[in-house]
Amino acid sequence: CLADDMGLGKTIQVIDLLLTLRREDGGRDDVRPTLLIVPASLIGNWKSEFERFAPTLRVFYAHGSEVDAEQLRRVAESPESGLSECDVVLTTYGLARRMEWLAKVRWRLVVLDEAQAIKNASSAQAKAVRRLKTSGRIALTGTPVENHLGELWSLFDFCCPGLLGNASQFKSFIKRLNRRQDANAYGSLRQLVRPYILRRLKTDPNIAPDLPDKTEMRADCGLAKKQVVLYQHVLDELRQRLENSDGMARRGLVLASLMQLKQICNHPSLYLRQDEFAPSDSGKFQRLTQICEAIADRQQRALIFTQFQSMTQPLAEFLAEVFGRQGLVLHGGVPVKKRKELVNRFQAEDGPPFFVISVKAGGVGLNLTAASHVVHFDRWWNPAVENQATDRAFRIGQKQNVLVHKFVCRGTLEERIDRMIQDKQNLADEVLSDGAETMLTEMSDDELLRFVSL
Repeated sequence: CLADDMGLGKTIQVIDLLLTLRREDGGRDDVRPTLLIVPASLIGNWKSEFERFAPTLRVFYAHGSEVDAEQLRRVAESPESGLSECDVVLTTYGLARRMEWLAKVRWRLVVLDEAQAIKNASSAQAKAVRRLKTSGRIALTGTPVENHLGELWSLFDFCCPGLLGNASQFKSFIKRLNRRQDANAYGSLRQLVRPYILRRLKTDPNIAPDLPDKTEMRADCGLAKKQVVLYQHVLDELRQRLENSDGMARRGLVLASLMQLKQICNHPSLYLRQDEFAPSDSGKFQRLTQICEAIADRQQRALIFTQFQSMTQPLAEFLAEVFGRQGLVLHGGVPVKKRKELVNRFQAEDGPPFFVISVKAGGVGLNLTAASHVVHFDRWWNPAVENQATDRAFRIGQKQNVLVHKFVCRGTLEERIDRMIQDKQNLADEVLSDGAETMLTEMSDDELLRFVSL
């Protein structure tokens, strides 16, 4: 498992390995290809890196954005002959789940990029990659554990099947460790996995001495009057409906209410599904104005992350007025082929001053070092997801200090989420608790209402 910090060149290390294997093979014809599985959003990035660093490697892109359906059909019918002149087959997690012929091939290596995609061991894509036949397995991830140690088991069940026992054995083992309430209790687990994990951190000055500093700061925001009224309305409705809800209905109610409150903290129009986003109706828009005016004055550039796709365009339109120039937008609806073009435009010397990105679409794999500011407009429950997004700018190749602005509406659930994120970050080296959202659904009514109250 190659678990280097984000931005330390895991992609290049894999490409170098593939080139080394090719060199050692001496041009033999009987060598099996390597299967590389990546998120769809990173196909363009991998293609660019192969073309730049390994143009001699023969790569077959098993994805509709790169080859036509007829080509894929021919390979599926006869993989052995169809891939006879390939060094690497690159596909996505979604297609690995659906293309059954991949499991019929015996691969030289199977490499998973952003391997946290298989953290749920019972998911269809985790099961699909475990069925693949291969002589060697490599998982690439900057976050081997995001929420709980079950994710580590899933990762190692792919990399080193059997090393951590089966799922039930590992679960029992973790329960025993938790009962010990001892910071050293995890030593035996660390010893067991250490030989199979290579992990380097950007914060280690011996690893990346030339990397500039990263400064993280909380950008506190007040609520506008309209936000306060709507927030209180959702709270009152939640309080009433909790009295008559239980089981799955209660869980659904809690999750829906949390989402509504987060939408209101961003802007009332997001919650009301209105088209007009008046800056005066949102404390965050007002705070963003202050920050981005200063960025514009210094002729610097910014990445703005939000978890809501429907928030990206209103933010881009608002920021175009602040900067006096148009920016870029990336979300899940942007075609894979266009993403690389957007990255290149932003990275250009005269590129746009800002890039608004939905976290799930652009939080991994993109090199956006032209930005020296990162704004988290809303907060994700998981610190690892936020850190991955930040590292689009704070990575090798960055020549400027990076300033990270984390927006928090004071006195709201966002402030409690921020505290929860800090707690999870502090626990990350030992064991992370179950998902925060799940934990909130299991609170008593009184605890939950205290958590989200104004």
